[in-house]
Amino acid sequence: MNKFRFIILIFFSSVMMLFVCRSDGIALNADELLLVANSAVAESAELARYYMLKRKVPKENLLVVRTSAKEQIGRSDYDLQIAHPVRKFLAEHDPEGKRFKCITLMYGMPLRVLPPPPTIEERFDLRKLQASLKERTEQAKLAGGMQTEKPKELQEQLTELRKKIQQLSRTNWGASVDSELALVREKTYQLEGWLPNRHFLGFYGKKIKNMPQLSLLVSRLDGPTPVIVRRIIDDSIYAEEQGLPGKAYFDARWSEKILQGKHRKLSAYQLYDRAIHNTARMIQKSKKLPVVVDDEAKLFASGEAPGAALYCGWYSRARYVDAFTWARGAVGYHVASSECVTLKAPGSTVWCKVMLEKGVAATLGPVTEPYLQSFPTPEIFFGCLLQGKLTLAECFGLANPFWSWQQVLIGDPLYRPFRRQGFPATTQQYVGLTK
Repeated sequence: MNKFRFIILIFFSSVMMLFVCRSDGIALNADELLLVANSAVAESAELARYYMLKRKVPKENLLVVRTSAKEQIGRSDYDLQIAHPVRKFLAEHDPEGKRFKCITLMYGMPLRVLPPPPTIEERFDLRKLQASLKERTEQAKLAGGMQTEKPKELQEQLTELRKKIQQLSRTNWGASVDSELALVREKTYQLEGWLPNRHFLGFYGKKIKNMPQLSLLVSRLDGPTPVIVRRIIDDSIYAEEQGLPGKAYFDARWSEKILQGKHRKLSAYQLYDRAIHNTARMIQKSKKLPVVVDDEAKLFASGEAPGAALYCGWYSRARYVDAFTWARGAVGYHVASSECVTLKAPGSTVWCKVMLEKGVAATLGPVTEPYLQSFPTPEIFFGCLLQGKLTLAECFGLANPFWSWQQVLIGDPLYRPFRRQGFPATTQQYVGLTK
């Protein structure tokens, strides 16, 4: 058993309760939400007030900013129009950082912060590096007949050139607005790549130098239309009051027999696939929902997943498969790149957008290529939801490895789908469910 899996098994419930009780933790309630709406979109503040009424959020917990109505925003505009007013509001209304625990972005707020453009000097250097890369690539094609350099040395040079080009072009400086805003209390932090999330259970007990300590939870009440956002709010409250019936569907790619072979070294994809199997087994042993697992490479086909209450699976990039009918209050996500690149583009079939159109109450996904290791850990995310004590935003906070990166959580941050059905959290019980 690897160290990360050991942490999940032994400390799962105790760490969750630590987060509930600690002074800087995430004992999330309506008073601790900061809602951010966009005055450039008429429905944004209206939906915020609708949610505040339904969840009894204090009226002073609403901040209305003026920013782009588009789904993308430049770095400088993000800093000026979103980060600055949020930072100012927090400084004025919560200077000690003890009041607000979660920011909720409303319909109409941009989804993605674009990387800052290179400077003139950087663009000049970038052109030189790209020319050098082109030259070296041509040499690599002829490497078999070259006498002066070995093919291995050429490949190393190509790798180094690509790395420098990536750094200068700042391709890893972009992020979701949500993930960037999680660090709005931090005075400075690196923009290239991701930063560790201090709430993530997998980092529990580890000392990580570049881990920001002032992070907030962030969620989003958003969707293709204002009607869908209202439905998300209503369905979440309904499921809390009436319960979440249905089945849990998990779409794996390999059988457990293959993944559990002795002395088998698993790839990153197979490790995540094993996590999906572990999650299915955990829910099955809880006896809260019937569980259906498809462990073939193909996805669930059309009509094969009726009454879906929970879902996790992969891999059909940007092509939603209409296999599901969704229970009222359903929660699920699909593991593939850029599945939250848009929530509104007509004709787009990315999973987040279409799942919301089809009826889910909560989902998550990345706004661009996130790399597999940045996806939330399914055992933690669904295990927390099933436990019934922690909210949607808290479960995501414990399961999400990184901030200042690409993931977006869409749903009511206070949603607890198994509030009425939750089972008591004990270390022994979680060990029994996940091992």
